[in-house]
Amino acid sequence: MSRAAVEEAYRTQSRRVLATLIRLVGGFDRAEEAMADAFAAAAERWPSEGVPRNPFAWLVSAGRFKAIDRIRKSARQDGLADELALIAEWDVEGPDAMDEQAIADDQLRLIFTCCHPALSPEAQVALTLREVGGLTTEEVASAFLMPVPTMAQRIVRAKAKIRDENIPYRTPDSDELPERLEYVLAVLYLIFNEGYAASSGDGLTRAGLSGEAIRLTRLLVSLLPDPETFGLLALMLLQDSRRAARSAPDGSPVLFEEQDRGLWDQAQVEEGKRLATRAFESGEVGSYAIQAAIAAEHASAVTRDVDWQRIVVLYDMLREAQPSAVVDLNRAAAVGMRDGPEAGVALIDALLAAGELRTYQPAHVARAELLRRAGRAADARAAFKDALGLGGPEAVRRFIKRRLDEIG
Repeated sequence: MSRAAVEEAYRTQSRRVLATLIRLVGGFDRAEEAMADAFAAAAERWPSEGVPRNPFAWLVSAGRFKAIDRIRKSARQDGLADELALIAEWDVEGPDAMDEQAIADDQLRLIFTCCHPALSPEAQVALTLREVGGLTTEEVASAFLMPVPTMAQRIVRAKAKIRDENIPYRTPDSDELPERLEYVLAVLYLIFNEGYAASSGDGLTRAGLSGEAIRLTRLLVSLLPDPETFGLLALMLLQDSRRAARSAPDGSPVLFEEQDRGLWDQAQVEEGKRLATRAFESGEVGSYAIQAAIAAEHASAVTRDVDWQRIVVLYDMLREAQPSAVVDLNRAAAVGMRDGPEAGVALIDALLAAGELRTYQPAHVARAELLRRAGRAADARAAFKDALGLGGPEAVRRFIKRRLDEIG
């Protein structure tokens, strides 16, 4: 039973313990060593002493004292005596030494540090999955189909940059918070998108990665309720609700109009719609809340026809909040559904002529689909061939080849 209790504590408490130890003992590496020592001590002592009333406080206290012991053994090195005195100022003796707000504050510090703008987006993603999500380096590497040594180096360099540049371990002040929160949300959405539409490999999706992004976003919502955090969680849930219907048996995409609605996860749909409504009612509406509202309109197709007019209006709002050629492309596809495929083709042709999307495979696939629906078989075939010539994920290439076969 005590061994199971240690395993359960690791599963439920390790990230919270790490977040607090980073603040107490200074630095990721030392905190990770202290946490490993604390759980080793728990495995040794809990069977004979019993499981403590507050495992979190016990583990933090044990980790802190283990870190102090390590520093004492190296006290002859310059500066470590002062560091020991600083660590000793914080005392964790009893199970009630920290309240839930203090623990939550440490978790927020960890999230904002891993997503600090001084780090590259790739480093932010890797460090967030490793330190906040608790994935092993091997699991992070596998999720992104990268060699383990390459991912390990990326994580080590990110930690070194935090240390060498003295990136503070803190939650941003209120005047910084909106901008810094954007970085955190962007990292979580990058993780989700890599699971929702894999950029490499044979499969269209990687459910484990999108599921981890949803779990981390739920954590952020619990720690920092904000309209955009609600919006991002809603968007993820609504998009993920259609995962089972988005892939054909060979792994290639199934377009929205051809999906089996019975495979959609209705529990996720309903939760996502509630969160999207809450985001819209909470104040100033941001880009994630708008995207969630668009996804909610698509999800409503189970019970009624899609309201393409409302979707176009929402894309107009999104263009104001987050202007980009990709948003314009998605709006063009929606116009094609509202006003007929020729209207959508005309908008996409204009975007391609502008040059920014010329090598963006989804633009050519969207144009080819609209041409196919317009009955322009020869033009559609040429457009699909253009898309195929741009490479792209193998799952998408299989879809394009299937369409070419269908057109004949």
